[in-house]
Amino acid sequence: MHDFVIIGGGIVGMSTAMQLIQVYPDARILLLEKESGPAQHQTGHNSGVIHAGVYYTPGSLKARFCLEGNRATKAFCQEQGIRFDECGKLLVATNDLEMARMKALWERTAANGLERHWVSAAELREREPNIVGEGGIFVPSSAIVNYAEVTAAMGRAFIAAGGEIRFNSEVVCLEERASEVVIRTRQDEIQSRYLITCSGLMADRVVRMLGLTPDFVICPFRGEYYLLPQQHNQIVNHLIYPIPDPAMPFLGVHLTRMIDGSVTVGPNAVLALKREGYRKRDVSGRDLWETLTCPGVLKVLAKNLRPGLIEMKNSLFKGGYLKQVQKYCPSLTTEDLKPYPAGVRAQAVSRQGKLIDDFLFVKTPRSINVCNAPSPAATSAIPIGGHIVDQVRTLLGDRDADSGRSKSPVNQRVHG
Repeated sequence: MHDFVIIGGGIVGMSTAMQLIQVYPDARILLLEKESGPAQHQTGHNSGVIHAGVYYTPGSLKARFCLEGNRATKAFCQEQGIRFDECGKLLVATNDLEMARMKALWERTAANGLERHWVSAAELREREPNIVGEGGIFVPSSAIVNYAEVTAAMGRAFIAAGGEIRFNSEVVCLEERASEVVIRTRQDEIQSRYLITCSGLMADRVVRMLGLTPDFVICPFRGEYYLLPQQHNQIVNHLIYPIPDPAMPFLGVHLTRMIDGSVTVGPNAVLALKREGYRKRDVSGRDLWETLTCPGVLKVLAKNLRPGLIEMKNSLFKGGYLKQVQKYCPSLTTEDLKPYPAGVRAQAVSRQGKLIDDFLFVKTPRSINVCNAPSPAATSAIPIGGHIVDQVRTLLGDRDADSGRSKSPVNQRVHG
């Protein structure tokens, strides 16, 4: 019998496992991951940005956890010897409408407690000779890292503290009973007193396995990137982001310096035809049926029909995609856009047809389930894990747990 089983070997699951065993050092904790290693999906298919928290609604979990996570991720990297680069982010306005929108972002960054600096057109040219615009906001705390490295380090810390990880262990069935949760994988059956799930693109299906009817569905959006040729590795000094349209759910195409020295362009946002479909030709009949028969998803697609069609066109033809980045980096050409792996964003959509904006957790008497954790979840993984551990304490009625020995029922049992 395990005390805790965690499903999901992405950065949120690993962060949770690492922190849970610090609080309950004598508990028997198992992490299950269906792939052959950690960070195989959203964690390993993103831009590697340690976000500052520019865009998120003040007071939301996203805003709070992103700000905390920015600092915590850097501290963890320093402790573990993981390379990161605090290169800062420039949000660039290219016309009068974007300047007006940028002023609203300026107020939001203040409400979220961020250090930021207003940049004039002349200062923008000085900072970024290859970028054009009427002005910008510089956010110095934004950084870049390899999140797969961060996740692997969290896994090593978890194992060193006595935790267990099983890869190639896909969960196919869950049964929550009065005193335990039974977890069935393709190989075996596991009993655990408590369950934590951090299953990303499969979050709604895992909740259904527990016998619940979720009031959301996971809608997969593929984010496609291009890689600039090596001669353009110095084309920008910072992360370059456009000013987003507040009516649109995503942030637009940006230039991202990567920790390996390369520069990527992207992402866009197109409906994925498979939940883990990283290529245009990846199609799953089951996934597509679930997506297109959900009234909430159909409402979102209908509301965003025109921009969605534009995104699809730009996905098929480089020219439209290129125009988005040429607004602020006119020197780039179609030949500069080289292939690069895409990512798939797990976006929860309510049955009423709204994109769920904040992090979402669903609890049962013996489980805590992370149900919506899109960007900035990688940045926020350490505070998300801390939040889950706090929820575990509440679940156990354990107010005395700290980084040392816990007085929880788990440890009372362990010590007999």
